[in-house]
Amino acid sequence: MPKQTPLRLIKRCRLYVPRGEWKIPPVTRGIYVLYQKKPRRVKEKTYEVFYIGVGGVSKNAKSGVGARIKHHDKTKKDGWTHYSFFEVHDNVSGEEILELEGLFLRIFRHDPRVRLDNVQLGSKILWGLSEESAPAWRE
Repeated sequence: MPKQTPLRLIKRCRLYVPRGEWKIPPVTRGIYVLYQKKPRRVKEKTYEVFYIGVGGVSKNAKSGVGARIKHHDKTKKDGWTHYSFFEVHDNVSGEEILELEGLFLRIFRHDPRVRLDNVQLGSKILWGLSEESAPAWRE
């Protein structure tokens, strides 16, 4: 009998790893978050979300989350100090990973405590679902 996993989508994760410590298994598929560490003050969070992204989305991906984060080390030199990543199970499709990214971007889009550096701030498909589904809920 196969081993039961604690989560249906996420296989494993690493949280709040300092930039430059590349503790990511090769070709990891999933979603990642870049943070900027803030000084601790009363009622202020320590890590501010800077960027949300995905890696290893295509079936034949030769690079994954690790390559994406290392790429941001060169292109987004300022603004982030730590990262977290969430590896998905093998049966999670690339489309599902992108759907998770779109959902998180939509959730954080208007949160004044979060400064996203993403150009894409959510999924057009998800936005369309909210518009199409609304009348059905009123019935």
